[in-house]
Amino acid sequence: MQLLKRTAPIAVSLAIILAVTAVLFYVKSIHHLAHHAHHHLVFYYLFPTALVAILYRSVVAMFCAVIATLIAAFFLYDPIYSLYVSDLREVGELILFATTALLGAKCIAELGRSPEKTL
Repeated sequence: MQLLKRTAPIAVSLAIILAVTAVLFYVKSIHHLAHHAHHHLVFYYLFPTALVAILYRSVVAMFCAVIATLIAAFFLYDPIYSLYVSDLREVGELILFATTALLGAKCIAELGRSPEKTL
């Protein structure tokens, strides 16, 4: 039971990230078929990362942000199915996302903490 209690936040976080990835991959494929640009999809991971920070605190949310960055590089950026990102602007976008997600996760988790009593 204790193991389940410790692994549940990670499992829920991964499930959320995988669900968002499935939706974004579908959106990317639809846009690709219609020859539309599919820019900045990685930033849609900010809401799930913030949700995880609210539910489970910053460490799990930071893990979630790192995993989301790697999964976005693998599924959403050309060439797909590779961690290599061919466009330097997209590498910058991933770095900006990771930084924003990590800072946001920490800030949101800190806002959710109960205030400590000071003397």
